[in-house]
Amino acid sequence: MTVVVAVLAAGALAAGAVSGRGPALEPSVHSVPTSATSADPATSGTPARPAPSGTPDPTAVPSFDRSAYSIDDPASLWLVVDKTRPLNPVDYTPTDLVDVPVPHIWPPKLRREASDAVVALFGAFTAETGLQLQSQSSYRSFSTQVDVYNQDVASNGQAFADTSTARPGTSEHQTGLAIDISALPGDCSLEACFGDTRHGMWLAQNAWRFGFLLRYPADKVPVTGYGYEPWHFRYIGFELATEMHDTGVTTLEEFFGLPAAPGYN
Repeated sequence: MTVVVAVLAAGALAAGAVSGRGPALEPSVHSVPTSATSADPATSGTPARPAPSGTPDPTAVPSFDRSAYSIDDPASLWLVVDKTRPLNPVDYTPTDLVDVPVPHIWPPKLRREASDAVVALFGAFTAETGLQLQSQSSYRSFSTQVDVYNQDVASNGQAFADTSTARPGTSEHQTGLAIDISALPGDCSLEACFGDTRHGMWLAQNAWRFGFLLRYPADKVPVTGYGYEPWHFRYIGFELATEMHDTGVTTLEEFFGLPAAPGYN
């Protein structure tokens, strides 16, 4: 997915704005003050590691239970959605969407826990680098994804569209747990070169601290089915993000032992 589409206004869709998974137009940026102090992601409501049984051992690290939470339930932070694992129901809508108070191109909405984590991440980035981030795209409904996908097919053909735009019901953006991030001011926005900017490199190295996963790495296209997207981050919770970071596994499919998803069934 070399291009990302935000939730487009009805007028923009009618005017024929075409893109992949992100915004086709860039209206003026709405800046929202972000805190320079990051919240502790370990206290953000993610699943806590179980306490070891028997005599307490401060050096003991409890084993990670991959089956502790569902990877099929659309409301689960550990949900795995890809080309072979559509949402069930396909028109799923999160019940706890909130506005995300960060600078943005299009007004972002995410599930509450993910929103809090984004605010913490943006604040920490600014505190540590002196630079700023902004949201490009976040939650998109099933009906919006229908419009986005159909536009891509009409403009580029279905074969191309399936390499750049998720079919309705298979988009991570529909979960309310995914966000596309860019530099403020924009630099390589929604392009692979974002990964080489200070913003992109910091995110790749530090997003896990706040419960996020760089969902589509450059070397995992055959696994994820999508091109390199250094701007697309998926909230999976602090515990899972930490485990994946510590073990060096970079895709949800590989971590949970699922088949690769290079194409649709």
